[in-house]
Amino acid sequence: MSGRRQLSLNFFIYPDGHHEAAWRHRDSASDRILDVTYYQELARRAEAHKFDAVFFADGPALADNVRYAQRFRLEPITLLTAIASATSRIGLIATASTTYTEPYNLARLFASLDHISGGRAGWNIVTTSSPQAAQNFGLPEHPPHHERYERAREYLDVITRLWDSWEDDALVNDPISGIFADTGKIHAINHVGKHFRVRGPLNISRTPQGRPVYVQAGSSDDGRAFAARFAEAIFTAHQTLASAQEFYADIKRQARAFDRSPDQIKILPGISPFIGSTQLEADRLQEEFNDLIQPEYSLTQLRQMLGLDLSGFNLDDPFPRHLIDTGSAHGVASRFKLVVDIVDREKPTLRRLVQRLAGARGHWVIAGPPEKIADNIQTWFENGAADGFNVMPPWLPGGFDIFAEQVVPILRRRGLFRHDYAGKTLRDHYGLDRPASVFSNSIQAIA
Repeated sequence: MSGRRQLSLNFFIYPDGHHEAAWRHRDSASDRILDVTYYQELARRAEAHKFDAVFFADGPALADNVRYAQRFRLEPITLLTAIASATSRIGLIATASTTYTEPYNLARLFASLDHISGGRAGWNIVTTSSPQAAQNFGLPEHPPHHERYERAREYLDVITRLWDSWEDDALVNDPISGIFADTGKIHAINHVGKHFRVRGPLNISRTPQGRPVYVQAGSSDDGRAFAARFAEAIFTAHQTLASAQEFYADIKRQARAFDRSPDQIKILPGISPFIGSTQLEADRLQEEFNDLIQPEYSLTQLRQMLGLDLSGFNLDDPFPRHLIDTGSAHGVASRFKLVVDIVDREKPTLRRLVQRLAGARGHWVIAGPPEKIADNIQTWFENGAADGFNVMPPWLPGGFDIFAEQVVPILRRRGLFRHDYAGKTLRDHYGLDRPASVFSNSIQAIA
């Protein structure tokens, strides 16, 4: 492979696909959403096409609109452990919340996944936007946005030190000398902070990657600052090239302010493509899915993004822009802004807006023949908007197969995507350095 910069491609697996009505489509595999072999098959397909990683979203509460859509999923770290046994090279990224987990437990789970997979684990770090999660964990209410990020920053400090608490050569495992571990290279972290008190060390040795790859998906001001400080890959939503370019430049600039190399952060917008042999065929395919939309579900999604109940409005009237309170972001702050931008730019009817959001919850939905999809990916990649993409097929499994078999070969012919893996770990695939332990050359060790 040449030294030319290469795209990173993740396969974001939503059980039926990313269009909200995918589970109703005749080609959906909705009867297999709890079948582990289904996900193993999908991951093997992505590995065969040399994708960087499979990516799983998650949340610690049942969504309140499950009546109209598939809104639950298997726990991702457990699922990815099963996928690890069925694959050998593809990266494995799981979502877990800093608000509703504890650092020590999560450090063990991800360290185990990284060991089991031979260094392929990634952690999608979220603070959780769903307010209904609080009462599942004994809290009277969901913590405010800024408090969740404050906790997340301390959480990252704790969990990083736990993963680093064994230096790389602390595990000796020498039957002749009788020394299993060099305790001078195993470190208590002795953390005492506002949110956590953790002694450490972790009860498992340092992993093949040193630490799992840190992935992050928030695009609010707090989310951007957090990503620039900690993230090694960023999953983000944009509708336009200009918006993606602004985000890309801002993250890279903030990373420099934290004395980080911008090249050590991969920015990966979501893309959900409807692909046909012609533009007309692709448009018809997208309309086929849009015809399956249930307004009750769509309006619930919109209410969560905007804080507006529009259930009594005529879907074919212009969207009531005057009702949006731009001084207060509801739900996910970055999604609030994204929806407002669509309304201001396109001035859609309410029906058209819910169709725009149905494809992938605010991520970039594009319809066209394979060359058009490849052209747009190349434009974003070569013009300061993306280092790669989280591919979000509208339905599964066919939506992924079409992209992998028709678009990926075009990207390869253009020299934009690998023909084979160059390494074995997720860090290798992304071109990320393996971090040194924060305790390297330290004299502090466990008693």
